[in-house]
Amino acid sequence: MAPRLSRPSSAVAARLGRRAATAPPVGTLVPICRKETARVFVPIANEPRAYAWGSRTLLADYLGRDASGDPEAELWLGAHPGCPSTVAAGEHAGRGLGEALEAWGRPQPALLLKALAAAEPLSLQAHPDASEAQEGFAREDRLGIARDAPERNYRDPHPKPELIVAVTPFEALSGFRPAGEALRVLDALAAADARLAPVAARVRAGDALAWLLSGGDEVAAAVAAAEAAAPAIAAAHPVEADTVDRLARTHPGDPGILVALLLNRVSLAPGEALYLPAGNLHAYLEGLAIELMGPSDNVLRGGLTPKHVDVPELLRVVDTTPLVEPRLASTPLEGAVAYRPAAPFELRRIAGVHRVEGGARGLLLAARPTRVAIDGAEHELPQAAGAWIDAAEPFEVRSDEAWLALERDTP
Repeated sequence: MAPRLSRPSSAVAARLGRRAATAPPVGTLVPICRKETARVFVPIANEPRAYAWGSRTLLADYLGRDASGDPEAELWLGAHPGCPSTVAAGEHAGRGLGEALEAWGRPQPALLLKALAAAEPLSLQAHPDASEAQEGFAREDRLGIARDAPERNYRDPHPKPELIVAVTPFEALSGFRPAGEALRVLDALAAADARLAPVAARVRAGDALAWLLSGGDEVAAAVAAAEAAAPAIAAAHPVEADTVDRLARTHPGDPGILVALLLNRVSLAPGEALYLPAGNLHAYLEGLAIELMGPSDNVLRGGLTPKHVDVPELLRVVDTTPLVEPRLASTPLEGAVAYRPAAPFELRRIAGVHRVEGGARGLLLAARPTRVAIDGAEHELPQAAGAWIDAAEPFEVRSDEAWLALERDTP
């Protein structure tokens, strides 16, 4: 079902110097002759990405789509060339969003919005900051590594800070826990199997991450011991025993199983959020969430994946500073809740009538049917549809549930 855009009122049409009956097609750029400002409302669409870890039902159930029968892991909204959204209607229908905006002379989105549905754990990973991304991208270009090569780390020159908000109960690993917390678990495991004693010793020495990711016979023996000994600590450490069990089922023998015990295990209730800045080592384990990030696909993996793993590069960018509280608090607004990390973006979950003051640039996902009013024109989006909005004036969003990702000038 294509999104429907109503024509401007006659008063708006008069300001534009034409009758309402001559309003342009859906999805076209509509200039507003007011202090050289302009607005654009572009309905967009995309198809879910079928990564093996994706759920077969969560995304389809949430967005009211027919399930494909295959894993449906992520739905991308944005202009990233890895999986750009397409314009859903109007003169540029079927073209990529970035291509259409370029044709209109409009700047590209500095955002990528995703609906993410995990049935199994994702890879253990971290992302670079701006300078690391620029340097790494240029370096791999100089080396002649194709930008779509599986061994490429830097597919673009942009950082990738991430914000994720749970829609269902959501399990994740995020950032390093204080060493004392990790040692309580590792010492309990070592008491059950002495092959785990070297892991605790490395934590005390401060080089556990590099040692585990280097592999070798001693690491392999420790991983096997953790898989076998996890039931013995389940009563005293149920969360960590569950972490080992679920990772061993999907990635048996992977050193990432022990790395996971160095990290915070976070159970998010619906509406709770995590912010993952550059260098944060993390992995999403299970659940449905909305994810907002910079317009990047730069991923440095450390395990729990059959994909390319570059341990030296990961160790170069990772931040091992203990993260005491991984969760990000939300801010209540009229008709919405805002998530505002120290990043050049924010995410709003709209439930009711919400007014965006001062205009904004952003991506909108209609989890339920949604109406957007900008300068007298009203736009309707059916469930599961998206839009790119670039408005110099305030606008209003009405929905039982919609997600609005907004660019911010400064973190």
